[in-house]
Amino acid sequence: MKTETKPAPAETAIHQQVAAARAGKEPRVIARLFSGWAVFGERQFLRGYALLLPDPVVPSLNALGAHERTLFLQDLARLGDAVLKVTGAERINYAILGNVEPALHAHVIPRYADEPEKLRTAHPWAYDWDTAPLFERAAHQDLAEALLKELSRMGVTKPMRFDPGANSVAPV
Repeated sequence: MKTETKPAPAETAIHQQVAAARAGKEPRVIARLFSGWAVFGERQFLRGYALLLPDPVVPSLNALGAHERTLFLQDLARLGDAVLKVTGAERINYAILGNVEPALHAHVIPRYADEPEKLRTAHPWAYDWDTAPLFERAAHQDLAEALLKELSRMGVTKPMRFDPGANSVAPV
């Protein structure tokens, strides 16, 4: 089965992030994987929170052909493996929802033994995302480099035209 070529109904934040990643303007990029882009979450409510964005963007997992779907899910698990190893997390939670942003994207959420007790076993959306620290490339550079190195060691990265975020504009 071939990947559905119909775009998502409207341009979403996922479309914008993928376009920025392709142009080297997305500072949250970790690596280019076979199925898309590994990026840090905009809010780092847990250290190492990341997403996998498909390239090209499709409306849902079901819009992918069998081969493309397998690649996306393998890349998702491999990103989780890398986050688990590099961060020392206790486990990884995965989520594919698409309710707010109706374009395929998957969350990779590291969970830690030292999380506050009331949140340790709660779903990730129990955190106050509005007060979570924003991702800053400089503050997360060591983690970004370690994740890229681990993903490269695993043999799941594709070459990128730019260093992650190389063309991004510094916030004013």
